[in-house]
Amino acid sequence: MNKPSKKTEPIFIGGAIGNCVHVAGVYEFLRIASELGFKTEFLGAAVDPVDFVSEIKKRKANVVCISYRLTPDALHSILDRFFHEIEKNNLNELQFMFGGTPGAIEIAKKYKQFQFFFAGDENIKEIVSIIDKFTPENKKVLPKSGLENKNFSTTKQKAIPISHDRNFYTPLIRHHFGLPSLDETIKGIEKIADSKLVDVISIATDQNAQEFFFEPEKMDHSLDGTGGVPVRTEEDMIALWKAAQRGNFPRLRVYSGTKNLLKWAEMSVRTIDNAWGTIPLFWYSRLDGRSKRPLAEAIEENKKVIKWYADRDIPVEINDSHHWSLRESSDVTAVVDFYISALNAKKLGVKKYIAQLMFNTPRLTSASMDLAKMFAKIELIKELEDENFKFLKQVRAGLTHFSLNMNVAKGQLAASTMLAIALKPEIIHVVSFTEADHAAKPEDVIESCEIVKGVLRNVWSDLPDMSLDPKIQSRKKYLIEEAKKMIEFLENEFSKDYIDPLTNSECLAKMVNRGFIDAPQLKGNPEALGKARTMPINGGYDNVDENNKPINITEFFNRYLK
Repeated sequence: MNKPSKKTEPIFIGGAIGNCVHVAGVYEFLRIASELGFKTEFLGAAVDPVDFVSEIKKRKANVVCISYRLTPDALHSILDRFFHEIEKNNLNELQFMFGGTPGAIEIAKKYKQFQFFFAGDENIKEIVSIIDKFTPENKKVLPKSGLENKNFSTTKQKAIPISHDRNFYTPLIRHHFGLPSLDETIKGIEKIADSKLVDVISIATDQNAQEFFFEPEKMDHSLDGTGGVPVRTEEDMIALWKAAQRGNFPRLRVYSGTKNLLKWAEMSVRTIDNAWGTIPLFWYSRLDGRSKRPLAEAIEENKKVIKWYADRDIPVEINDSHHWSLRESSDVTAVVDFYISALNAKKLGVKKYIAQLMFNTPRLTSASMDLAKMFAKIELIKELEDENFKFLKQVRAGLTHFSLNMNVAKGQLAASTMLAIALKPEIIHVVSFTEADHAAKPEDVIESCEIVKGVLRNVWSDLPDMSLDPKIQSRKKYLIEEAKKMIEFLENEFSKDYIDPLTNSECLAKMVNRGFIDAPQLKGNPEALGKARTMPINGGYDNVDENNKPINITEFFNRYLK
């Protein structure tokens, strides 16, 4: 097999050969090559093999793209004629690639001249990576995004490139995965890696591991496998990492654990080369019952772990804001928490911040109000961006909105993904459509990612700009104004006792203790007031009074907190 030559500027030529009239695939391939700066020649449909070779010679092309999508039976004679002409004209040193149906590809693979094959399901990243193989050494194919410092970079595994160039890079695909059996989880990771659909596998560990990995004597083994894979040793984690060393070699990552978080961070980087740290700010404490840590203590420990990752230039995700929405807080509270989380990340030295945006949460949120809330969140933390603090948008479907009917749930996953693409995300955290019924099996992960890939194929490059909708603009403006009032109020209220109230662990805990940051479903919680009342009003969640009439943030503070 010839290697692509990088000495001279390649000229791509392509068309449908023989009696084949299907040119969409080869035309799109040449269009991409053209956008990348290469000279291309499109010959059209049903090109006779002899004429095809004549045009190659006439146009001095050196990369030949042949398409054939008809019945494979006739392809042998067509390709025999074609390569006979190639040899007769001394063109054997050219580079050849083939696109067609799976059956046609099987025939084409018998011809050693072909280097690359396309069935039509390849994503844009795969296509661009192949075109890049023909790039002369002295020329860069891909335009620089200006955001190279947002790339993930580690020592053990490949870096994960992130670009805002929407023509050439679709988002990274991440999926959560972990079964109650270690062996089944290992086999599942192998299947997922072989599918080449997932860029980042998020390891779901069971609750025993999250809380008592370093104190195994405290585990209740009747709960083994609850919530994920029962990893018990570093060797278990390494086995998971080894399982991913195949297919497209997906990166692995894992949540922070709910106790001994610093030890957990050190262990996860050491064993699976944790792609990024995921740590809450307020949660995994007595606030949600996943840990017995008092709130102020939990916040302080969480911050220490965030700083540990920041000191090592490992990206950090603070998965916090949607936890308030899951407990039906007001949208304003969720926006404020989103800002506070990003602010703390920046103050702790995080340079690469992953901003998670969970849609469909609370469950009755409408599509327009969902987008307005997300646009408001993004606009607020953009104020924090500078040369030392960059963020990536990571979108996901809501955990609680999926139907028990699997066909309906598949539609919900596709719809949520399409809506989220309006944010131009760098990462899509795919939530399996099976979420309401069972933890995702490898085949569920693969099918869910195929659904998302289908959405991306249809709308990624040219989705209408939904941010321009007047209703979304109006709600976004309202949320930003209210969020800024709330932030200012919190800073003023606590500044007499704390120098930097929004990043002080004790102060943040007091904001929750006294009900300034609150949600209805926290009623009876030892760390929160739970006095907030919210209702879905016109698709968004707002604070309401005892008559269920919406009230703004000033009225909320005056009514409940004096």
